[in-house]
Amino acid sequence: MEAPSEGKVLHPFWPRDLLIPNYVANDRSMSEILAFLFCVSGVILLVTWLITGWRGAPGRLGTWRRLAVCWFAVCGFIHCAIEGWFTLYYDIIPGDQSFLSQLWKEYSKGDSRYVIADNFTVCMEIITAWLWGPFSFLAVFAYLTNKPYRFALQLIISLGQLYGAVLYFFTEHRDGYAHSHFGHPVYFWFYFIFMNVLWILIPLMLIVDSWRQLSAAQAYTDGNKSKKSK
Repeated sequence: MEAPSEGKVLHPFWPRDLLIPNYVANDRSMSEILAFLFCVSGVILLVTWLITGWRGAPGRLGTWRRLAVCWFAVCGFIHCAIEGWFTLYYDIIPGDQSFLSQLWKEYSKGDSRYVIADNFTVCMEIITAWLWGPFSFLAVFAYLTNKPYRFALQLIISLGQLYGAVLYFFTEHRDGYAHSHFGHPVYFWFYFIFMNVLWILIPLMLIVDSWRQLSAAQAYTDGNKSKKSK
C-alpha cells in the first residue's frame, strides 16, 4: 500500500481523496455491527408480532395490519436510536469508537456523506429522528389501542419517509454517486440501495392503504349526511 502523504488520513470511504482528519478506523468487524442491527431489529419484529396477535387487544388485527405495525416498531427503533445518535454526535463520529458511531462509520462506506456530516444529510436525519421516530412509536400505540387517528398518522409518517428517501437518492444521483463505491455488491447495492429503498417501497404501499381507508371513511360519513338530510 502506498504510504500516506503528510496530513492525509487513509480511510475506506469514497471519494478516495476525501479528507477526514480525525478519522479512527473501527475496531469492530462488519459482521459484528450488522449482527447487532439485524438481531435487535429481529427481536423488535418478533415481539411486536406477538403483541399484535394477542387475543385481548382492543382491535383484532389482520396479517397485513400486523406487518404494518411491526414496520412502524422497527422504524421507531432505527429513527430514534440509530439515526437519533447520528443527529447528536455527527460532528465526532469519524473519531469516536462508541458502538453506534462505529455502525455509522461502517454504513458510511456506502455513503460517505454521513462521515463528513453533509448538510443535507444532517438536516434530513434530524427531521427523521425527532419527528418520524416518535410518530412511528405513536402509530404502534394507535393500532394496538384502535385509535381513530391511526390511518391519518400512518399517512403523515409514510409521506415524510417517502419524501426524505426520494431526496436522499436524488441528491446523491445529482452528485454522480460520488460518495459510494459505485456498483460494489455490499457498500453500494446493499448499504446504499437496498437499505434505503425500503423507505420508498413500504411507505408507498402504506400511503395507498391510508388513502383507501380514509376515502372509505369519508364516503361513509358523506353517505350518513345524505341520509339525514332527506
